[in-house]
Amino acid sequence: MAVKQSAGILLHRDAGAGLELLLVHPGGPFWARKDLGAWSIPKGEHGEGEDPRACALRELGEELGPAAPALSEEELVELGSVKQKGGKLVHAWAAGADFDPAQLRSNAFELEWPPRSGRRAEFPEVDRAEWFAPEEARRRILAAQAPLIDCLLDLYSRR
Repeated sequence: MAVKQSAGILLHRDAGAGLELLLVHPGGPFWARKDLGAWSIPKGEHGEGEDPRACALRELGEELGPAAPALSEEELVELGSVKQKGGKLVHAWAAGADFDPAQLRSNAFELEWPPRSGRRAEFPEVDRAEWFAPEEARRRILAAQAPLIDCLLDLYSRR
C-alpha cells in the first residue's frame, strides 16, 4: 500500500513584536477537547502524481476559505517533509502572508457520529485558526510537524 501524503503551507507574518505563525485546529469530535499538540499547518492529502505544491495551495484555500491569501507557487519556500506518527508524509512550504482568523470558512466533512449510531453529522475540516509566536506554536503543533517551525526559523534568521 502506498504511503499517504499531504502538502501544506506554514504561513508567517511579522507582527511588529516578532514573527507569528498561523496554525489550524482540526474540526470534528475527536479533536474537540484536544489543544496542545493537536494543531497543524493548513494541509491536505494529495494523490499519486499530483503536484504537492499545487495541492498545498489548493488545501490552503479549502481549509481557510475564500479569505485565504492568494499565493503563487513562486512565493512558496520549501521547508522539507516530515513523517507523522501514523506514517503520513507531509510536504511543507512557507509563505509570508496575512489572514484574519475571524474569516475562517473551512470545507466540511461527514462522519457517523456518535460511532455506530447510524447518524451522519457534518463537521468543519478546521474549526479554528490562530496566529502564534514560534514558542507557543511549537507547544500547539503536532509533534511530528514541529521541525517545520524550526526550519522556518532557521530560514528567517538568515534573512
